[in-house]
Amino acid sequence: MDFNFILTIFLSFFFLPLCTLLLLTSSGRRKNLPLPPGTLGWPYIGETLHLYSQNPNVFFASKVKKYGSIFKTHVLGCRCVMISSPAAAKLVLVTKSHLFKPTFPASKERMLGKQAIFFHQGDYHFKLRRLVLRAFAPESVKSIVPEIDSIVVDSLRAWENRLINTFQEMKTFTFNVALLSIFGKEEVLYREDLKRCYYVLEKGYNSMPINLPGTLFHKSMKARKELAQILAKILSLRRENKKEHADLLGSFMEENEGLSDDQIADNIIGVIFAARDTTASVMTWIIKYLAENPTVLEAVTEEQEKIIREKDDKGLTWVHTKNMPITSRVIQETLRVASILSFTFREAVEDVEFEGYLIPKGWKVLPLFRNIHHSPENFPDPTKFDPSRFEVAPKPNTFLPFGNGAHSCPGNELAKLEILVLIHHMTTKYRWSTIGPQNEIHYAPFALPQNGLPIRLFLKNQI
Repeated sequence: MDFNFILTIFLSFFFLPLCTLLLLTSSGRRKNLPLPPGTLGWPYIGETLHLYSQNPNVFFASKVKKYGSIFKTHVLGCRCVMISSPAAAKLVLVTKSHLFKPTFPASKERMLGKQAIFFHQGDYHFKLRRLVLRAFAPESVKSIVPEIDSIVVDSLRAWENRLINTFQEMKTFTFNVALLSIFGKEEVLYREDLKRCYYVLEKGYNSMPINLPGTLFHKSMKARKELAQILAKILSLRRENKKEHADLLGSFMEENEGLSDDQIADNIIGVIFAARDTTASVMTWIIKYLAENPTVLEAVTEEQEKIIREKDDKGLTWVHTKNMPITSRVIQETLRVASILSFTFREAVEDVEFEGYLIPKGWKVLPLFRNIHHSPENFPDPTKFDPSRFEVAPKPNTFLPFGNGAHSCPGNELAKLEILVLIHHMTTKYRWSTIGPQNEIHYAPFALPQNGLPIRLFLKNQI
């Protein structure tokens, strides 16, 4: 039996009862209000298995039907309040966001680094977000379209006439784009070392934070230390060259911003984490949905072939990517149907009165993006893949693929750009076929097609 699994169970019986006692103590303070309806499930493990052993829609729908749009539960070792209405999501993420701080599991916080943007509010978070947005704003991102185009072309050539795991290949692709956006063209010097260390690091993101030899967490933390050393070399090289750079690292290194090397390293690792798996998941789903919907694929292909005629053998530009309305709606509908992130974690920073209920300080609050995206009140016939529904703007706070408010994803322009460039080349030059059954969805923890969507990719002139 897996050592990490045994260790997790062992620690649960010793440490979780203490956490539970502390939470119970905090929940009885000050306010004489009831907790939201719901059940906390089994001792220690709560309802984690119920949530992760099936399609999350089943779990969410059954809870909403029984308790309404707000209910309590216990998942991943945390007492939680889940909310499923657009208005409630706006209140937590925007209107009253100061009462609900972002939070992650302890292992992920230590691996990314405690000074990463995800774990902060206030002035420090505002400064980091400004620096990230400056590097990922359209004016900055559009300058690297040729480089992204080159990465796409090289990746597709490597996949030709092969059986590939779409998700794994997309992870490699998005990793290369992330390094380009962070380090510019200099990233090629350390690409393989960065990739090797990060691939070890990411395996421990959801492990128990026990730093003992032999554990997954220990291996990941060793890789994290080596990754920080590589980043220190890159920072030293930048300082020696004394050149200005328009990439994210250049934004972080500006002297008047006053970020330490540790703060820069934590945030670079955090950006890689945020830019990789989620975007790779979206790309994987798009490939699946286009294969399953030939009419949509034909419309996208016609749109992309028109762009080829317009650019007249010249390279793809930012202007071209802004003239892809059908393809953009396919991306939006994929983000809605697949709902890569089922929810996000927030934590109450004080006792909060919410819709007549008490949310105790320290409890997690989870806006349910997947439930909002799959509500027939927000999107009629929600399970149907229908990009045309985005010809009309969705109702406010019903479409939240990048979150909302001060902690919404600052890299969404880059993510959309790399997806558009990939679709352009795939639909105009290639055809693909899925291999094996595709009836199941895997959640690990992102929603993924079965087995990462195995496909074979062929040049059009080979068919």
